[in-house]
Amino acid sequence: MPECIVGLIGGTGLGQALAAEVQGEAVPVETPYGPPSAPIIRGRWEGTEIAFLPRHGTAHSLSPTAVPYRANIFALKSIGVTHILASGATGSLREEIRPRDLVIADQVIDRTTRRAGTFFDEPGLAAHVEFAEPFCAGLRRRLLEVSTAVDTTVHDGGTYVCMEGPAFSTVAESRMHRSWGGDLIGMTCMPEAKLAREAEMCYALVALPTDYDCWRPHEPGLDRRTLLAEIVHNVEHATANSVKLIRAALREMAGRSLAECDCQDALEMAMWTKRKSVPTELVRRLGPILSKYFPK
Repeated sequence: MPECIVGLIGGTGLGQALAAEVQGEAVPVETPYGPPSAPIIRGRWEGTEIAFLPRHGTAHSLSPTAVPYRANIFALKSIGVTHILASGATGSLREEIRPRDLVIADQVIDRTTRRAGTFFDEPGLAAHVEFAEPFCAGLRRRLLEVSTAVDTTVHDGGTYVCMEGPAFSTVAESRMHRSWGGDLIGMTCMPEAKLAREAEMCYALVALPTDYDCWRPHEPGLDRRTLLAEIVHNVEHATANSVKLIRAALREMAGRSLAECDCQDALEMAMWTKRKSVPTELVRRLGPILSKYFPK
């Protein structure tokens, strides 16, 4: 069986850190959805073949809504990526999830409204992937197994509330998210995770809590500049630990064959349209995603 090829999607903080760590060849990729956020860097890191993509662009110029999620996932799929380790800065909605901790999220609540969230939004093919468990159990387990590589608390599970942004929550919204069972609040997990499932790639997220969201009052006497400086330090600390965690996970994955996983066959039972009725042009355009189900 082929080896795993791991896509690394770096969010706030980690995107810049990984860019400094990862060495390789920049590969421009065109997709039916335009170019990805940046040229993809192909190389080997810790013995594993990787493809690095900064979610917000090389200069962090893309807001969460402006990120070309479909182009990013399609591009990674088209160059052979089988697994995605993503990262993202978040706010904490729980006292026990402290800034500088890491969270391997296991659930998500999607509050986005302005993003194309599927590859199957045009006539010709109706497909409905299972998404009850939005993050790959096997890839999550791999991250948790190497959590001793970092000197911080790594939480097993957490519900990520993905809001549209770019403004942060009101206090009322933050309290509502807590009442829903949310543990983290961020802006980039969706539709990224859902598109990865449609593209049959294993996907896991390392969340980097940088502060308590506004449900929790700030300490008295902290001015805005001091608070921002504290958040920046938290980002730097969490970023360093997440790099260590990802490096440890890649070392464990090095040389391993692609294991069987339901994520890798997510479309098998998802397509409701009779395959002979699916337009040839649609199959061609979505070739990297559909070709195994429509052999020539």
